Amino acid sequence: MKILITGITGRIGANLAAALIGEGHQIRGLVWDRDLRVEKLAGLGVELCQGSLTQPAEVTRAVEGMEVVYHLGAAFQGGGPFTEEEYFEINVRGTFNMLEAARRQGGVRQFLFAGTDALYEKYLPGGMKEPITEEAPRRPRGAYALTKSVGEELVNGYFLGHGLPTTVLRFAMVLGAGEILDFPQFYLSKMKDSAPELAALWQGEERLVALKDGQGRYYKKHVAEVRDIVQGCVCALGREAAYGQTFQLAGPRPFTWDEAVGQLGVALGIPVVEVQLSGVPTYYEFDLSKARRLLGFNPQFEVGRMIADALRFRRGEDLGLLPTR
Repeated sequence: MKILITGITGRIGANLAAALIGEGHQIRGLVWDRDLRVEKLAGLGVELCQGSLTQPAEVTRAVEGMEVVYHLGAAFQGGGPFTEEEYFEINVRGTFNMLEAARRQGGVRQFLFAGTDALYEKYLPGGMKEPITEEAPRRPRGAYALTKSVGEELVNGYFLGHGLPTTVLRFAMVLGAGEILDFPQFYLSKMKDSAPELAALWQGEERLVALKDGQGRYYKKHVAEVRDIVQGCVCALGREAAYGQTFQLAGPRPFTWDEAVGQLGVALGIPVVEVQLSGVPTYYEFDLSKARRLLGFNPQFEVGRMIADALRFRRGEDLGLLPTR
């Protein structure tokens, strides 16, 4: 199929392009002039077109002749920082422009939209008591989350109002190649100023911290390695059961801080200290049953494998991943 990917220069877009080309699809990428990281795409055979999501004529040219659209482009990291107005123009008006172009062309078989777990209120006193499902209330805070929430409403509206086959894929926090090794909340040097309990432990030497909440439970977080997100995106392609639906994508299971820093400490030779913190903890996970059931989504990269592969990537071994930046 002929597939357009917006945001193709990002960690997800570039690796998705490589995966889809490997399955025989023809890929066009919309490249923004404020984010020209196209070197990673060299040799893939991607057709690149330059344009902005905020310019209807440029969007129309990008969508022309395409059968599928993966709309990953957004004001988030590449090309930033962004103003409140830019978040609206890119994430809301840009999504509207993409949907309108797909509707007017008439030959788009599926429009897949990259959502975000930033829509959920994940950080609550005592942590989340139940896994988060797609039906959980949306409580977006900040310009990014709010404009992505509006983007979802636009996508769903075009499915209901215009019959455009759409799919919303809500991504958990996505980590690219090697990034788990630098996750700041694992390191005392990066966390020491965030709480008195951590500041008291700092003696000028690096330590990994196994954080616990007020109930003595280790912090728990659910993220995704980029290859699992790519797999979810590919799984949704052409699935009629996915039309008009929203799916949460994340890794196979959440990790707890003792699990993650324990393995990281062994790998990096850094001591681990445990500390119990007051205040609102990180303690949540996602229910992936809908994506598993309807998409055949089968994520593979739990935290131990992420750490092992990150170390291999840092050593220069080929994991089939494109650079993060």
